[in-house]
Amino acid sequence: MRVIVWGINYAPEFTGIAPHNVALCEYLRTHGHDVEMVTSFPYYPNWRKHTKDLGKLYRADSINAVPVLRCWHFVPARVSALKRILHEGSFVFTSTFRALFLPRPDVYVVVSPPLLLGVAAWFVGKLKRAPFVFHVQDMQPDAAVGLGMLKQNWFTRVLYGLEAFAYRHAARVSGITRGMLAAFKSKGVPESKLIYFPNAIDLGRGEVAPARGEFRKREGFAEDDFLAVYAGNLGVKQGLEVLLETAAMVNDQRIRFLICGDGAQREVLAARAREMKLPNFSMLPLQAGPDYPALLVDADVCFITQQSGAGNSFFPSKLLGLLAASKPVVTVAAPECELALALREGNFGVNVPPGQPRELAAVLDALAKDPQKLAEYGAAGRRYVEQFEKSRVLENFVDELAGVL
Repeated sequence: MRVIVWGINYAPEFTGIAPHNVALCEYLRTHGHDVEMVTSFPYYPNWRKHTKDLGKLYRADSINAVPVLRCWHFVPARVSALKRILHEGSFVFTSTFRALFLPRPDVYVVVSPPLLLGVAAWFVGKLKRAPFVFHVQDMQPDAAVGLGMLKQNWFTRVLYGLEAFAYRHAARVSGITRGMLAAFKSKGVPESKLIYFPNAIDLGRGEVAPARGEFRKREGFAEDDFLAVYAGNLGVKQGLEVLLETAAMVNDQRIRFLICGDGAQREVLAARAREMKLPNFSMLPLQAGPDYPALLVDADVCFITQQSGAGNSFFPSKLLGLLAASKPVVTVAAPECELALALREGNFGVNVPPGQPRELAAVLDALAKDPQKLAEYGAAGRRYVEQFEKSRVLENFVDELAGVL
């Protein structure tokens, strides 16, 4: 097959959606398919382009033998609703022109967000006479309304209209969770068009884990500190303020809260932490390369948090890496959302509803005194994550692509 994957994120970005786009492209290439990636210049998660990319309209790269066709897009220094629209719209505009001048593929795989890529893929596909699969990583309208970022008005009706247009004209609609597929069905997408395509992880690398203590020594944490860690994007959807409130309420003085990451809310969180003068709270940059495995080895428990109202509109892919590393997980999420349901199914940690810092503090105080329970959660998570092994997930999806043809 000849496949064009079209999405805003790709390597060298190493967090968020990019690694999953990389996994798909490289799997297609190594299994004999002709694949190209149409994407932006790297910017995520710190929302800054590299200096060498500034002012560039287009560029062609090759990463692990995958042609990567980069397109200019606006990247705001501070993210707001309007600037995010301009950010995504600019990429859709420039990448559509790029896609129009590429040889016709057998199928496009269009990764949303941006939501507007669905319309662009329909337009290009009509001219090229090629179908597209609309792969949804984040149900943007539902997330924005659920989180209170947008109110129900004419603008949200436009967004839902664009969403319905993409679903209607796509040859297939894929989602990363079963909850997303149920949401698609409720929006009128027939079951015959649905594909379950979860994010995946490579469990067979056989890499040697860093020695325990390297990260603690480098960052000044004691051997007996109980490290409760959040690592990843610092955005509105994560609702990370609850960790600051919890840090002020724990009783066990060994518990140290650590946020490692970058994103739109970093400065807000840092300012709030300074205001609260928390002795047991620290912030570090996003840990990249070998620094991230070193962080995981030394973490006693890892957080995944979601703001109230997030529902099933997105699913934090960082969960897979934590479970693969046998880390016990404490989630902050609505009990009915996909993240909390996964935790209950896998029994790899504890969930606390959003807005309950006192309950979260009690959970951490208890876990800090129960190494046996932590070990049980870690082992359960390692078993649970095996269903998301990369080769199995990607083989199934590529079979679905062949079925589209």
